[in-house]
Amino acid sequence: MTDLAKLNALREKYANASGGDIFDENFARVAKAQFTSGDRRKWPFAGIPTLVGAPCRPDLQDTADFGGLDIALLGVPMDLGVTNRNGSRFGPRAVRNIERIGPYDHVLKSSPLSTAKVADIGDVPMQSRYDLDLCHADIFSFYKKLVNAGVRPLSVGGDHSITSSILKAVGAQEPVGMIHIDAHCDTAGPYEGAKFQHGGPFRLAVLDGVLDPERTIQIGIRGGAEYLWEFSYESGMTVIHAEEVPHIGIAALIERARAVVGSGPTYVSFDIDSVDPGFAPGTGTPEVGGLTPREVLEFLRGMRGLNIVGGDVVEVAPQYDSTTNTAHIAAQVLFTILCLMTG
Repeated sequence: MTDLAKLNALREKYANASGGDIFDENFARVAKAQFTSGDRRKWPFAGIPTLVGAPCRPDLQDTADFGGLDIALLGVPMDLGVTNRNGSRFGPRAVRNIERIGPYDHVLKSSPLSTAKVADIGDVPMQSRYDLDLCHADIFSFYKKLVNAGVRPLSVGGDHSITSSILKAVGAQEPVGMIHIDAHCDTAGPYEGAKFQHGGPFRLAVLDGVLDPERTIQIGIRGGAEYLWEFSYESGMTVIHAEEVPHIGIAALIERARAVVGSGPTYVSFDIDSVDPGFAPGTGTPEVGGLTPREVLEFLRGMRGLNIVGGDVVEVAPQYDSTTNTAHIAAQVLFTILCLMTG
């Protein structure tokens, strides 16, 4: 540095400052919640792992109002609805084990854990690991209790079938719109006597009257199952295939999505298989030619200011994820949705 006056000013301000001394007003507000004493802050590798490092409060499940939470983070470790490779029942555990997510989003300028009352309340209690229909009854019952308490849910699955029962609770008073990022439209019908399967949650939600298809946009769609998705088109959903994304551009896609969902209550559902398996191999239904993590994050950050009433991240199957990259992407997306939910 050739400007000695500037160098001396920096020395005066920073030479004897600790890592916990933050001078910028906005940064200091975030740091205050992180540094408990001087330059000491929580070790990312110590303690009980929780979703995005939120407080661990499973005890709140036993209270009528869930402790007055604004947002409940929770796991839904159920994958009885998969069509091929299982393993997403371990998704919540894998995402909880990811370190160094948050506490601040530099684009949204958001530190959600210090601006809203948020906690990881554990996993949805289910009576049977074997009975798919009973699991869905338990999911609906639990989310109905959450919604009635005025708590917005942000969940980690589990397979994508869980979202139909979540939406049945979240959209009970008013049908919600949806931002759906996925390789598959998931609007197929029942198979082999099972209406709950991960290829059909959104047909169920529309027919249940809890999801507004004309306020739904599906992004990243690809693969060989297009013939199964006629319900998306006939019901009025907006479908954006993965190969269209670079031609449309993220900025234009953001504007289109915002126009589709409007100002009404909106749910965000993110399936990790929307991301190309070169980045995220740890899923049961990988499809080549997918989105990049940067595209997903840029798009989601463009949803700031929408009325987000809930969301989920699903289909992380860690046994296919040797590097933990898949779980890391899922955790980052979860944090980004949380930032959107806290404004």
